[in-house]
Amino acid sequence: MSREISEIAKAIFIINRHAKTALKPDELYSMKKQAIDKLLTDKQAKKIGLHFSRQPKFSKQHSTLLVQVDNYFFHIPPNKQDFKTEKHLGDLDQNYRNPKTVMSLKQAKQIICDFLDIPFEAHHHNKQQPKYYPPSLLGRWNYSYYQNNKRK
Repeated sequence: MSREISEIAKAIFIINRHAKTALKPDELYSMKKQAIDKLLTDKQAKKIGLHFSRQPKFSKQHSTLLVQVDNYFFHIPPNKQDFKTEKHLGDLDQNYRNPKTVMSLKQAKQIICDFLDIPFEAHHHNKQQPKYYPPSLLGRWNYSYYQNNKRK
């Protein structure tokens, strides 16, 4: 294993935190789920139990699976087997808190990509540049105003 579990847990935490506020969080949530699934199959993470979600879908209560990776706790969607094997913990418990973590999203993605053996694309977002830049009118508004009044 090239990365320590604590470093992977920190990276998952950062990715999860950014996914909660991202405009298109699907890629980030997918990375989080894949990393946790791999940790669970390698027995480096453990399932704690099921929690009721804070945000019900379509006005129906649903549950999420609480998973512990090192000192961090994450919620992922449960599968059918989890409902049979894991105990239900009820409402979200505020005792499960994650430690403060500082890491860039780019670094977190790099760690998870290395862990999952998927290629990391540093320049993933290609912002299209506009083809035409209008000339700046900064400092010219006064000039054009007086020019127009003098001609009258």
